[in-house]
Amino acid sequence: MTFDLLVIGDANPDVVVGPVAQPILFGQRERLVPSGSLVLGGSASIMACGAARLGLSVAFAGRVGDDAAGAFVRTTLAERGVDVSALVTDPSLPTPLTTILTSGDDRAILTSPGCLPAVTAADIPNRMVCSARHVHAGSFYLLPELAVGLARIFKEAKAAKATTSLDPNDDPAGKWDRTALDPILRVTDYFLPNAAEALALTGHHSVVDAAGILARRGPLVVVKNGAEGALAHNGSRVVTAPALKVETVDAVGAGDSFDAGWVAAVLNGFKPDRALTIAAACGSLSTRAAGGTAAQPTWEEVTA
Repeated sequence: MTFDLLVIGDANPDVVVGPVAQPILFGQRERLVPSGSLVLGGSASIMACGAARLGLSVAFAGRVGDDAAGAFVRTTLAERGVDVSALVTDPSLPTPLTTILTSGDDRAILTSPGCLPAVTAADIPNRMVCSARHVHAGSFYLLPELAVGLARIFKEAKAAKATTSLDPNDDPAGKWDRTALDPILRVTDYFLPNAAEALALTGHHSVVDAAGILARRGPLVVVKNGAEGALAHNGSRVVTAPALKVETVDAVGAGDSFDAGWVAAVLNGFKPDRALTIAAACGSLSTRAAGGTAAQPTWEEVTA
């Protein structure tokens, strides 16, 4: 089967609770919060669901454990129209688990990585890489073994005439190693950091300058900047798009929904200016409900 999109990366349940008054208190103090939910998490899996919601045919490749959390992930992805035939079940390591504490438009994230460090390029079927129109990878710094082989996967995709994109997400170690990232940027069509990630990767204080530095490594750099909207930088020209004004419940997964909107727009033939507007709208609309997937828009909604 030929897919519009193959997504590679992390998949796990999220427990989202909040809003939480800061600071967080220890000492066995119990505090009540207005809401809590068990939802699908993982940057890559949220992006896959968003793309399927926008009408793309989507496959997912990665790992979960042989446990209840893994079954939840597999079932939820399938229910949202994502092909999970390449979602490997790890026989010995558990499914990753994440707890997200929300506070306004900010959040604290605690992740037990489980089987994520064991994901390798060998888990990604070459037949899917070579049959997809686009290959997207998420959570680069959470998947160190996969990162080693990601450039080869992207080269195979491009040899098969596919386009590629990468969302680095956060680096929990705080190292932001460019030596591992730069070879992959050279075979990446669209690099999709948020503003904080772009600044951390370059050491710059200007988001536009940071995007320009990253663009000189090869990709079109598309930066998500929260309420400020988004920008795209090709190394010489910058375009911007505003965020939509919506009543925000939480911003969990907004950047991943943005990624889905960007990929759907470019696969539907839109130029960067229009694709950026569509992506920003997808990110904004996704914040209307708790968790990353509940409020992801359809193609009809977002183009309206």
